[in-house]
Amino acid sequence: MNSKHKRRSSMSVWIQRRPDSEVAAEIASATGALAGLRLAVKDNVDVAGFATTAGCPDYAYTPEQDSAVVAALRAAGAVVVGKTNLDQFATGLVGTRSPYGAVENASRPGYVSGGSSSGSAVAVARGAADIAIGTDTAGSGRVPAALHGLVGIKPTIGTVATDGVVPACRSYDCVTIFAATLELANRAMGVMASGAPHRPWPADVRLAAPPNPVVAIFSELPDLDPEWHSAFERTVAGLRERGARIIEIDPEPFLAAAKLLYNGALVAERYSAVGEFVDAHPDSIDPTVASIVQAARDIPAHQLVSDLAELERLRTRAMASLAGADALLTPTVPGHPTIAEVAADPIAVNSRLGTYTNFCNLFDLCAVAVPAGTAGDAHFGVTILARPFEDAVAYDIATLIAAQQDSLPAPAWPLTVAPVRDLIVFGAHLRGQPLEHQLTTLGARWAGPVRTSPNYRLAALDTTPPKPAVTRVPEGEQGISVAAERWLLSPAALGTFLTTLPTPMQLGAVELEDTTWTTGFSCTGAAATTAKDISEYGGWKAALAAGAL
Repeated sequence: MNSKHKRRSSMSVWIQRRPDSEVAAEIASATGALAGLRLAVKDNVDVAGFATTAGCPDYAYTPEQDSAVVAALRAAGAVVVGKTNLDQFATGLVGTRSPYGAVENASRPGYVSGGSSSGSAVAVARGAADIAIGTDTAGSGRVPAALHGLVGIKPTIGTVATDGVVPACRSYDCVTIFAATLELANRAMGVMASGAPHRPWPADVRLAAPPNPVVAIFSELPDLDPEWHSAFERTVAGLRERGARIIEIDPEPFLAAAKLLYNGALVAERYSAVGEFVDAHPDSIDPTVASIVQAARDIPAHQLVSDLAELERLRTRAMASLAGADALLTPTVPGHPTIAEVAADPIAVNSRLGTYTNFCNLFDLCAVAVPAGTAGDAHFGVTILARPFEDAVAYDIATLIAAQQDSLPAPAWPLTVAPVRDLIVFGAHLRGQPLEHQLTTLGARWAGPVRTSPNYRLAALDTTPPKPAVTRVPEGEQGISVAAERWLLSPAALGTFLTTLPTPMQLGAVELEDTTWTTGFSCTGAAATTAKDISEYGGWKAALAAGAL
C-alpha cells in the first residue's frame, strides 16, 4: 500500500466528521419522527457534499445528492454527524482492512470491532451517534453489532433501497441500521424502508410471530468458543421461559452455503463491482482486499453457474429443515479475535467470524441481531433469522430475547411498507378469547383496543363458542359505542379468513369513534333479531365478566 495511505491509528472511527457546532445547530432546528438524532453513515453510502471513499481515498467521488436511505432519515429529522470507516470496499468482517486505520473495539482494546461496518458500530457504541447506517452482504450489519452489545437490523433483500450505495455484491447487498436499543433501531428502519422498495412485498406476508413461536437452533455449533456456547444456551433457556418452543435442525446446508460466498465463484460479484478499479490502482488497495477481489477475475462462467445451482440445492434443503419453525436462532459470531490474530491470519480469522452470518443473504433471509449478555468480558449477541419478508416475525422473537415483548412498539419497517388490512373484532376473536388462534395462525398482528361510533348494538349469538352480533342502529335510534380490537392482516390472510367465516357471520364496513370506517365483524340482520342483546355492557369482555354470556 502506498505510504500516503499508511494506517493512521487503531482508533480511526471517522473518515470525515462535521464540526460539532454545525451538527448542534442543525439538531436545534430538526423536526420529524427522528428529530435531532445523530446519524453516522458508513463511507460506502452517499451523503451529498461528502466524499464517498468506500475506504479507498483514490476511489473517492463527491455525490451531489444523498443516497435514498440518507435522504429518508434526514427528511425525518436525523442529522448527519459524518462518514465512518470500514473494511475497504465492504470486503471483510474484521474492521482492520482500511488505509484509515484498523478500528479497535470500543470496549475491548486490542480486539477487532467487527466489519465491514466497523466505524458505524463503534460510533454508536461510544455515544458519538445515536443511529448509524451500515451495509450487510456477509454479516457486516450484524457482526459489529454483536461485538458491541448493539442491535443491528438487516432487512429482507430489496425492501430498502440501495440507490447511492457502492456495491459489494449487488445480488446480496442490504442497507442496515445500528442502534443501542431495539426500539430505536425499529423506528429508524421504518423510516429507511419508507421509500418505494425495489422488491414489492407479497400479499400473503406474515405480520407477526405467533404467541408461542417455534424457534430452530442448530444441533451443532462448530467453532463456537466455550464461554460463547454457555451464553447461547442461556439465551435459548430464556426463550423457552418466555413461551417459545425450541427445535434442533442440521446446520450442514447453512454452513456449506456460508463457505460458497468467498470460497466459490459467487465472489465474482465483487470483481464486477470494483475489480477494474482494483486492477488499475494496485498501490491503493489493502493487500487482503486485493487478493479477494482479484482472485475472482478469472473465475470461469460455468463455475458461477454451477455454484448458483449448488446454492439453490442447499437453500432448498435448509428451508425444508425450517419447515416447522418460525425462525432460526444462531450466535452472531463464534468468538472475538484480537487485531493481532487477524494480522497473523487475515483470511482464516475473517472466515471464522462469518460462520453464522455468511449464509443469511445467500438464502434470502431477513435478520435481527440483538445483545444477549456477555461471554466472559466480551459482549455476546445472537441473531434471529426469518424467511424473506417475515421481518416482523424476526422482530417479535427479538423482543422475546430482549424480554420486552409487552413494552416495545410494533415493527415499523414491515408495517409501514407492507400491504396491510385492518380487521375489527368484537367477541371470540378478541385477544385471549377462544378463536384468537384463527388470526394468529394467519400471521395477524394485534394492534390494540378501539371503539365503534355510538351507533351500534351488541348481541350474543347462541353458538359454540358464543359469537357477537354487532349491528348498526337505524338513523335516529339510540346506539352505543362498542368496545373492540383492531388486528392487522395481509390481504391474502384477510381473504382466507373471510372464506372460513361460518354463517351468519360476515365482514363489512364498521365506523369507529374517530369517524373513520374500516373492515369489521357483523352478522346478518335476521340472526341479530334472535340474539341476546348485551349492549348494556358496552363490550364482549365486560359481558363475560358480568356472567351475561
